[in-house]
Amino acid sequence: MLLRVEDLVVEYAAGRGKKVHAVSGISFDVRRGETLGFVGESGCGKSTTGRAVLQLPSPTSGSVTMNGVDLTMAARGEMRLARTQMQMIFQDPLSALNPRRRVREIVREPLSIWKRDRANSDARVAELLDQVGLDAAVAGDRRPHEFSGGQCQRIAIARALILEPGLLICDEPVSALDVSVQAQILNLLEDLKEKYGLSMIFIAHDVAVVRSISDRVAVMYLGKLCEIAPAEELTTRAAHPYTKTLLDAVPIADPDVIVRSSESAPAEAPSPISPPSGCRFRTRCPRSQARCAEEEPVFRKVTEQHFVACHYPLVPLSPAETSEPAEQPDRASSVPTAIGVRRGTA
Repeated sequence: MLLRVEDLVVEYAAGRGKKVHAVSGISFDVRRGETLGFVGESGCGKSTTGRAVLQLPSPTSGSVTMNGVDLTMAARGEMRLARTQMQMIFQDPLSALNPRRRVREIVREPLSIWKRDRANSDARVAELLDQVGLDAAVAGDRRPHEFSGGQCQRIAIARALILEPGLLICDEPVSALDVSVQAQILNLLEDLKEKYGLSMIFIAHDVAVVRSISDRVAVMYLGKLCEIAPAEELTTRAAHPYTKTLLDAVPIADPDVIVRSSESAPAEAPSPISPPSGCRFRTRCPRSQARCAEEEPVFRKVTEQHFVACHYPLVPLSPAETSEPAEQPDRASSVPTAIGVRRGTA
């Protein structure tokens, strides 16, 4: 296991004694060579989780263990060394690059800071720029403002890989790019993952993007994880009502299909300063019952790698988890589903 996060809590002071409960006691693992996707609405805690793994800043409580080292307890020098094995790609590539420096200097900077491979640094920079699809002879002497958003993201990826990390944390790396460029960057990340043996945490609000690149997907809502499953199984057999709502919101790439929703959840999420009791999704869930307000759901197994935190999941649980069968709501109160209707049909 490359990374293990247990009971991660991140809270921020909000004035007048109040706190923002950004992340509330989540746990997950990242295996070597795996891509774990995080998906959810804006403000659900995805990016905060990624930064907390890097200790930027350190979480309020919980543990983050990388290669057997608990980063939350690591000394400053030990933490600084550990960060060479964890690199981050940010959402806005242009603001993540120093506008005063040339591309060659930006990509080489980590090697200079750590005084590594000085004799071959130019060759290493040229090799990485070539790996991300840029001509080092042309791009090396230019500055970030001379490139498009997609090209800047390629530069940021090259910089992240220069120290040969084991874990790459991608925080919405394609959300600011055109759709065609998104596909190029996603393909590039897949190729680099294979070439360098990377593990990745891929954060996005777009379910389709996360599904296309992830081995497993973790669904996050208001600081809590509500479902974790292999990407294909999550999209074909979602167990949590919130996951199903996210999937139903993905547009269908067919102009002849009209998407209707049988029932709509309230658009506004509760405040993270004062989250609901019990299940945090209950205020927007059509399947909610009294138990949802009184008791916080815990993860239960659907299949060997599929887990859901819901009192009334959409699919049957593993037989080992159903020793205490819960009363299921009526079919009429099931989660919203998208209905595709062909034009010209009844």
